[in-house]
Amino acid sequence: MKTSLLSHIALAVAVAAPLPAAAAPSRTPFSAHDLVSLNRLGGVAASPDGTLVAYTVTVTDAATYKRSTQLWLRPLGAKAPARQVPVEGSVSDPAFGPDGSLFFLSDSKQNGKDAGTQVWKISQPATAPASAVAVTSFKSDVNGFKLSPDGTHIAVWGDIARTCPTFGGCESDGNASLPGPGTGRLYKDGTGFVRHWDAWETPGNYSRIFAYALGADGRVNTDTGHALDGDAVNGGLVGDAPNKPFGDGGDVAWSADSKAVIYAARQADRDEPRSTNLDLWWAPIDGSTPRNLTAANKATDAGPAVSPDGRWLAYVAMARPTYEADRLVVQLLDLQSGQSRALTEGWDRSAGSLQWTADGKALLASAEDVLDTPAFRIDVATGRVTRLALSPVKGREGHIGNLTALKDGRFVFTRDSIEAPAEIYIGKPGGKASALTDLATSALASRAPVTTRRFSFKGANGDTVWGQITKPANSTDKLPGILYVHGGPQGSFNDSWSSRWNPRVVASQGYAVVSIDFHGSTGYGQAFTDAINNDWGGKPLEDLQKGFAAAAALDPQVDDANACAMGASYGGYMMNWIEGNWADKFRCIVQHDGVFDARAMAYETDELWFDEWEHGQKNYVQDPAAFEKWNPVNHVGQWKTPMLVITSEKDFRIPYTQGLAAFTALQTMKVPSELLVFPDENHWVLKARNSLQWHQTVFHWLDRWLRKDGKEG
Repeated sequence: MKTSLLSHIALAVAVAAPLPAAAAPSRTPFSAHDLVSLNRLGGVAASPDGTLVAYTVTVTDAATYKRSTQLWLRPLGAKAPARQVPVEGSVSDPAFGPDGSLFFLSDSKQNGKDAGTQVWKISQPATAPASAVAVTSFKSDVNGFKLSPDGTHIAVWGDIARTCPTFGGCESDGNASLPGPGTGRLYKDGTGFVRHWDAWETPGNYSRIFAYALGADGRVNTDTGHALDGDAVNGGLVGDAPNKPFGDGGDVAWSADSKAVIYAARQADRDEPRSTNLDLWWAPIDGSTPRNLTAANKATDAGPAVSPDGRWLAYVAMARPTYEADRLVVQLLDLQSGQSRALTEGWDRSAGSLQWTADGKALLASAEDVLDTPAFRIDVATGRVTRLALSPVKGREGHIGNLTALKDGRFVFTRDSIEAPAEIYIGKPGGKASALTDLATSALASRAPVTTRRFSFKGANGDTVWGQITKPANSTDKLPGILYVHGGPQGSFNDSWSSRWNPRVVASQGYAVVSIDFHGSTGYGQAFTDAINNDWGGKPLEDLQKGFAAAAALDPQVDDANACAMGASYGGYMMNWIEGNWADKFRCIVQHDGVFDARAMAYETDELWFDEWEHGQKNYVQDPAAFEKWNPVNHVGQWKTPMLVITSEKDFRIPYTQGLAAFTALQTMKVPSELLVFPDENHWVLKARNSLQWHQTVFHWLDRWLRKDGKEG
């Protein structure tokens, strides 16, 4: 029995921060300048006794766009105000020791001299003024650290020559790719990665973890340090720990007895560009050879977390080698018997970072779940998963992060959404959470609000597909439509804040932004995520077509006849695909870092496992037809929609030559087009002024084609 499109549409409505309706018309729309200059929350840590929270804030000067980070402390008990800790340099990574002392990274000067980024400590953070002292003074920068449970040792990591036995104590940086006498890089047979994400590789130099004892004065005793990767020749690890480019402290953990460190790492060899085989390594702090705990699994193992009693190691693992978007299942390893079991095999979601409850009976984790990213409690005995309602907005979790359980049953956590960036909250599940910070909330209250509406429809194969509509809250006009296409492709434009692809800032320009979680998106079960494999231009395009039509049918303000499409990464690929396969729909396109030629991409990209998995786990030589089936370059003859192409010279994921080629194709076909190239950005545009230029260029392009009845202005 056939039914109409509207009968398939399910609604879940959420409106931005409430303010008197009469005041709304006078408020200024949220701008690109606002987005770039808003305060940004960084690291968050709660003290062991549950009385204090420490956090960092990135502050951007509204005139110069220069950025710096600050350290703040906020009592959790009485309604005492937050106070900034006077630290000379920038700060990051706050962490409390077991005695309540506060550690953090800073590039503050030591004895009046530049010392790079080192570990610092405040012994009594609750007492003002809080005075910080340096814990380390290595010759090399410290990129991260983890304190032992008993507070007697510290693990530090940074880029160190593999042959160097101490942290930053050797003259050579180990880089074997610069033999001289010129500036040329020489990569020998079997090197593996030549460049990765946004940096050229330095074989012989890796991110390495060292363990040091803390002396009676609280400083590192440099005579007691040991590298935790063992002898490179006799069974040790040669590779980056934590893994690059996105590994961090979440992949490093101490044993409960403070005698070993567990970390995630992958061997660096000729196969590394095709390997997702991250393993967990057990490394005694005496420097003896680390032991691979997960050698049997050839896919990803990550996120180690040791139980309070020291018996269990919890971690997340994928099952399929070379697939970076496989489901992350929580595993439990008995450190006494060596036996392991999958704890959440029956839960069709991908678990994020893990944290044990104080009683050792449960794990806390986050996971994407139909546009939200809530927190979950996982019972260790049964594997039962319970979704925790922590958000101050009933029925809409948004994006929950930095979850810390306090002894009194409350949680400290962060929450952000499409409407607002992250703030810190405290509360119990099901209760009314209270905000502990106001980094951007009041500032945003002076800006015109937007509304975000969730909807679902029947997409490809008749499957339920979800989307969102974000638009100005007080407008009654017909609004030009913007089809937003996310990257990944295994990703989601879920209910969260972004400092880059931000629906609120686009909607605030007078547009209706429609984002669709097409087949391949995350948060809907692994089968839905897998559905895009080897089908990049198939089901996803059908979902986008049906979803955009569903949004316009649901909301008469969405003008899908006067519309532009925009996307980055896979979303950029889809812009190139739409250009040749749905070209009559849009008046303009914004394509950022998108694949233009699948054949060239197969030989140019850095992480080959990704590109090959997405084409049937074969390379171009083995199955060229798989790459050519969905290759945008094969449809250039149909290109006619005006396109803005954006790319960056440090993007090694989808090299900038792909953008240049797309622009050349547009110019060849005499399609109105522009090219924006950032020489100092990677796959993302991160610098403040560059972000401002990105938005100004994009908004001008959208206005050019969507205002004045779509005629070129």
